[in-house]
Amino acid sequence: MAARTEPSARASGDAPARRRPPAPPARQSAARPPLLRELLLVAGLFLVYKSGRLLANGHTGEAFRNARHVWDWERFLHLPGEGLVQSLLLNGDGLGDWLVRTANTYYAAVHFPATVAFLVWLYLRRPAHYVWARRTLAAVTAAALVLHLAFPLAPPRMLGEPGLVDTGQVYGPTVYGAAPAADTMANQFAAMPSLHFGWALMVAIGLIAATRSRLRWLWLLHPLLTLLVIVGTANHYWLDSLVASALLGLALAALRWAWPTASGAGRARRSVPSDRVALAGAGR
Repeated sequence: MAARTEPSARASGDAPARRRPPAPPARQSAARPPLLRELLLVAGLFLVYKSGRLLANGHTGEAFRNARHVWDWERFLHLPGEGLVQSLLLNGDGLGDWLVRTANTYYAAVHFPATVAFLVWLYLRRPAHYVWARRTLAAVTAAALVLHLAFPLAPPRMLGEPGLVDTGQVYGPTVYGAAPAADTMANQFAAMPSLHFGWALMVAIGLIAATRSRLRWLWLLHPLLTLLVIVGTANHYWLDSLVASALLGLALAALRWAWPTASGAGRARRSVPSDRVALAGAGR
C-alpha cells in the first residue's frame, strides 16, 4: 500500500515543481536606434520626398483632367460631395468664420508636428514600436510619391465647382501660394493620396498598438477629424483618403514581420501567476 501511495504523493506536489523556462525577452525592450542616425535618416527621407513632389509640379493640364475624372468617379460611386462638409464649416450656426479658420489652422499646423511628436514619443518610450512605425510611414510616403508623379491631381478647391471655395485663400491661414505654378514650396497637384490622412491614420494605429489604456481607441478621432478637415477645406477628395488607407494597409501587410510583439509588462503579468503556482507547489 505504501508503494502505491508514493506516486500519488509525488503527483500531489511532494516532488520539486518543474519551473517553466523563462519567457523570451519582449521585442518591446529592443535597443533604441542611435539618435543621430535616426535624425539623419528621417531628415533625408523628408528631403527626398519634398524634392520628388516638386518634380511632379507643373503638369497643369494633366492634373485638371485627372481631377475631372476623380470627381466623376466619386459621383459614380455615390460618394457625398465635398461641398457637403464645406457647407457645415462655412455655415456654422453662430460661429461665424471661426470654424473654417480653425479647420484651416488644423490642416496647416497639425499634420507634420503631430507625426513628429508621435515618432519622438515612440523613440523614447517604445523603441520597437518606433522602428515599426518609422518603416511603415516611410513605405507609405514612398508609395505616395510614386503615385504623385504618375497621377498629378488638382485638388477640389481648384475645380470651380458650385459651393466649393479655397478656404485657405479666402479665410486663412493657408500653406499654399495663390498660383500653383509659382509655388516653389509645395506641389499643389499632389492631392492623391492624402498623406494628411494616411499619416494621421498611422499615428492612431501606432498609439493604439503601443498603449494599453482603455481610452486608446479615442486616438481614431485624429484621422476622423483630419478627414473632415481635408475634405471640408477642399484640399482633398474622399478618394484621396481611401487610396491613402489602401496604401497604409499594404504597407502594414508588407511589414508584418516587423510588427512589435506584446509588451514586456504584459508578458510579465501573464507569467506571474504560473510562477507563483510553481513556487507554492515546491514549498508543499
